[in-house]
Amino acid sequence: MPRVVVDVMLKPEILDPQGQAVANALPRLGVSDVASVRIGRRIEIEFTGEPDLDRAREIADKLLANPVIEDFTVRVVTDETAGAHS
Repeated sequence: MPRVVVDVMLKPEILDPQGQAVANALPRLGVSDVASVRIGRRIEIEFTGEPDLDRAREIADKLLANPVIEDFTVRVVTDETAGAHS
């Protein structure tokens, strides 16, 4: 079933303490080639009918993201395009 995915990230100019903590921990794991890390959120929305990107953008703008400090993207994914991460 297609669903709408909203990715919310802090704007580039906003300090990301979680991302900094991860970046600072990477050398302890032997990873030294990462310049920076940013942490965000992924929200999946399933509509009862066809995915409605305009409605999803409205939901993201009014409820899911703080437009003062966060940016968001909205896209439709299907099981085929979602991909499996291991």
